Amino acid sequence: MELKEKQKRILDVAVELFKEKGYMGSSVRDLATKLNIKAASLYAHIRSKEEILEWICFGIAQEFFDELQEVKNTHIAPREKLNLFLDKHLSVVLKNRDVTHIYSIEWRHLEEKLPEFIELRKNYQQEVETLISEIYQAENWDLKSPSFTTRFILHTLNNSYFWFKRNSDSKDDITEEIRDKILYGLLGNQN
Repeated sequence: MELKEKQKRILDVAVELFKEKGYMGSSVRDLATKLNIKAASLYAHIRSKEEILEWICFGIAQEFFDELQEVKNTHIAPREKLNLFLDKHLSVVLKNRDVTHIYSIEWRHLEEKLPEFIELRKNYQQEVETLISEIYQAENWDLKSPSFTTRFILHTLNNSYFWFKRNSDSKDDITEEIRDKILYGLLGNQN
């Protein structure tokens, strides 16, 4: 998805607006006001408010997939691969806190592209589950529920932006703390 310069500006302002008022609480008129243009002028650059939500949801989903592919294509020890996955997924979340917030909460308001987005999320979860299962198998770790473990990891990573103040905690410190908590919790005495 390649956005034009004006669309990027619209997206940036929409992210602020959706974060502040929620997707359903925001209108095209609100967005136009924040951009200091007439609402009708927006339609020269967007089809609808939903298109902006599509840009947000599908855009960050693509970032998650790109990082996952990079992890899958590395040839490193299984435990390091798990560390790398946690680092890369969390990096996308923390680099895009407001977008992640909208993605995590507002995706349900996609209408036209909702089935496609649900399928995309399922595919991502399945790819992560496969990666985690392969890592556990290679390390001879006991994995009672690959599906639950995957959902637990993704939920923890995707919602981590709630736990830390924007200016006081460094991304590296946050990543290290979450990675250590997940690995210790998952591996226990196997660590």
